[in-house]
Order: sequence, then C-alpha cells, then structure tokens
Amino acid sequence: MSQHARGQRPEAAPFTERTPRVVAARHLTRRQGRDKAGRFLVEGAQAVREALAWKNGQVHELFVTAMAAERNPELLQSAAQAGIRISEVTDKAAASLSETVTPQGLVAACDAVPQPLDTALQGTPRLVAVLHGVSDPGNAGTVTRVADAAGADAVIFAGDTVDPHNGKCVRASTGSLFHLPIARSRDAAEVFAACRAAGLRLVAADGYAGTDLVEASVRGELAQPTAWVFGSEAHGLPDDVVASLDTSLKVPLYGAAESLNLATAAAVCLYASARDQRN
Repeated sequence: MSQHARGQRPEAAPFTERTPRVVAARHLTRRQGRDKAGRFLVEGAQAVREALAWKNGQVHELFVTAMAAERNPELLQSAAQAGIRISEVTDKAAASLSETVTPQGLVAACDAVPQPLDTALQGTPRLVAVLHGVSDPGNAGTVTRVADAAGADAVIFAGDTVDPHNGKCVRASTGSLFHLPIARSRDAAEVFAACRAAGLRLVAADGYAGTDLVEASVRGELAQPTAWVFGSEAHGLPDDVVASLDTSLKVPLYGAAESLNLATAAAVCLYASARDQRN
C-alpha cells in the first residue's frame, strides 16, 4: 500500500487480528457491541462507497488489506481526503471483521444509522415502510432496498425486528441504508402513533385481508399518504396489530402459488402506492 493510501499510518506494519483497534472493531459484529458503541461495520466496495457519501453520519475508520487497496484506490483517496483513519490489515484480520464466506478486505466502521422517530418522519412523508417483528436480516435489508427504490420517505424497524446494522441486513440493503431515514423502536405502539401524527394511514400487508391492492387502487386509497406495515416471514402480523391499524390489504394471487415471500410482497405493495401517488 502506498504512503498516501495508508493515510495516517505510512510506515506501520499491517494490523493483525490481535491489534486492539481490530479487536474493538470486531465487537461491532455483535448487536450488543454495536449498541454500546453506537457504530457498525460496512463491508465491500459498494457499501463503503455509499457510506463515504453519507450526509447524516460519519465513517470513523477504514480497514483495508493490501490487495483491496490496490483494487480500490479511488475509495482510499476519498477516505483520505475526508480525513478518515485508514488502517491496513492482514487478510486474517480482515476475515475476523467479515461476516461473509469470502471476505472482501474492505471494512468501514460507521456511525449507527437510526434516527429518532420524529426526525425520520419529519415534513410530510407520503410513503413509509414499517417492519414489525421481522427476524430475517436478508428480508429486512431487501425491503429497505425496495423502499429506497420506490421513493419511500423512511423505513422503521418496529418491535422485535432484526437490527438494521446486522451484517446480512446491511449487505442486502446494498447501500440503501444510507439513502433514506431509518428509525428503530421496540415500542410498536409508539411507531404507529408517530406515523399517524405524521399524517400517514397505517395499512397492514395481510394475506388474509378481505380487500386486495387492485380494489384499493380503484377506490383511490393507495394515493393517500401511507405507512405499510409488514410482519414476520412465518406468521405475518399478529391479529391484534392488524386490528389496531387503519386497514389491511392483500396482494392478489392469480396463479397457484400459496403466497409471496416478505420482500416480494413488500415490493408489490410499495410500488403500488408509489405508482398511485405519482399519478
């Protein structure tokens, strides 16, 4: 690695997995460590690129192997220009910070992304995705990506939903975690109240609903400011949660499939609202 690319450590040997800074960063692979530090790890060139462009938080340190540095000189240059600490690490140290089968040798330690509910919902939001009790990090990250693509104003992780900083969730979001406001609250009632206070109609995505998206669209319901509430992969939303919301809608199934997975159903629902709101 060149002296310029090493940033603040031009002559030092690469960090190993036992170096205190690497040990401290490794704590961020666990939720308890992330919550305590208020930071999380982002791995891979695309995710790190999005983190460096993030306006609402800060990248504190970039860990990079010699090979990854050679492959991504523009990223290291951007980090150096931003005054971010760049630490060369051994392949083994990089692997200790990775949650993937094939470590990419490029890991950034960033500020936590969630904002307070009132901040995430400030202004006049038109479309919000609420994840309630979603346990699969891949689905949660994919829904965040879909919400971003559909032009949603925020994503809210409610109740016992997986941590948005979970490594698999971060990877599945492909950088969308940095594009729109993210909020997290274990109090689902607080989330619903905040959505209503922001002028949003709470709609449960429920496969057992009596009305489907097409019927709701014809009636003009999907053009209203909406917070879509999505439940767990296995059980959907609890009956008491569905009853507490303003309405429930299902995705019509025209073929023989019994159901859609969470991320696919969320994509259909969010895009249906986005289409009608723009029309």
